[in-house]
Amino acid sequence: MPRLPRSAAFWSVAGLLVVVLAASGVPSPLYRVYQEEFGFGAGLLTLVFGIYAFALLGALLVVGSLSDHVGRRPVLAAGLLLQAVAMAVFLAADGVGWLLVARTLQGLSTGALTGALGATLLDLQRPSARPLGALLNSVSPGLGLALGAMGAGLAIEGLAEPTPWVFGVLTVVFLLGAGLARLLPETSPRVPGALASLRPRVEVPRPQRRAFAVAVPCLVALWAMGGLVLSLGPSLTAGVFGASGHLAGSLLILCMQGAAAVGGVLARDLAPRRAMGGGCLVFAVAVGGLLVALATGALWLFFVASGLAGLGFGAAFLGAVATVTAGVAPGSRAGLLSSVFVVGYLAFSIPAIVAGIVSGSVGLRATAEVYGAVVIVLALGAAFGLRISHRRAPAATPADEPSEPLAA
Repeated sequence: MPRLPRSAAFWSVAGLLVVVLAASGVPSPLYRVYQEEFGFGAGLLTLVFGIYAFALLGALLVVGSLSDHVGRRPVLAAGLLLQAVAMAVFLAADGVGWLLVARTLQGLSTGALTGALGATLLDLQRPSARPLGALLNSVSPGLGLALGAMGAGLAIEGLAEPTPWVFGVLTVVFLLGAGLARLLPETSPRVPGALASLRPRVEVPRPQRRAFAVAVPCLVALWAMGGLVLSLGPSLTAGVFGASGHLAGSLLILCMQGAAAVGGVLARDLAPRRAMGGGCLVFAVAVGGLLVALATGALWLFFVASGLAGLGFGAAFLGAVATVTAGVAPGSRAGLLSSVFVVGYLAFSIPAIVAGIVSGSVGLRATAEVYGAVVIVLALGAAFGLRISHRRAPAATPADEPSEPLAA
């Protein structure tokens, strides 16, 4: 069977990663539509949101490093086929139970694909040019979620029945993607231990453990806020600021997640630790702006602060990914990237679910204010901890050198 050239394969994989993550953002603007149609509250809404993250976490822990052992292509093809099945279930959903099934299948698929697609990008990047693998791995979540949320929001506003169009198109796209995966060159050497790799665990190679520990507080702060915006952001714009249109919630997600992609690109030439620390500080200031907006009811400030938070998110996440993956062996790439996303999605899901449950008793505004304050403390703590760890480091690593471009 013919294979795609290396450059075409690289950009094809980048496109597939963005589409997979865009599909994960599509349901967020539709949650309010489902609430109105099926009649459920914020607590059940965050359960629908959270079950996706837990399924994704399970897949990351079980099959996150499988492509390091059996090859990238089989995992990519199977994951994309499962993604198509999830879209078909969304298409047929007529109650909350089907939404839970669809989100579970989507989470399993996305978890299997996240590490494999990210590792394939690292495999295929051209060593002679400025490496793009880390950059694309870090900006793809923001770009994909922004495109998915905005596309769904426009469909809600412009189509009488948006869900058949949205999920019907995505079903076809993922079926085509599974066929495309068969044309990719195999980039991973087969490593023994495929069955053993299915034992749930967080896999961080010893040389990367120090950098991983340093990045954890940063990842928790960033992804916790992202989880709140994607789960309850549309409800906040409607319930707190009175922006009742479905498009307003999509615009909020676009502001934060789209700006996250821009922030990653802008920070590309910074040293990874500098991008991580500076991004955390910008993020903390921006979340402070969100709290002021909640207190004053200024919707314009809420959107501006969300965009600024996204810029900080993008810079900090790129710095974290580049720091953690610096020097990782090819046979450990998928497992390490999966571990990064395990931390991210734990922070993404559990706090948001708790917030959704609590908001039923104390209200959305109060919940968001407390949540934001905790995130600020985490982000500032991450920046401070990064500085302390850098001072205590016995010697500079390649990831610490200011002369090295971030994406390397």
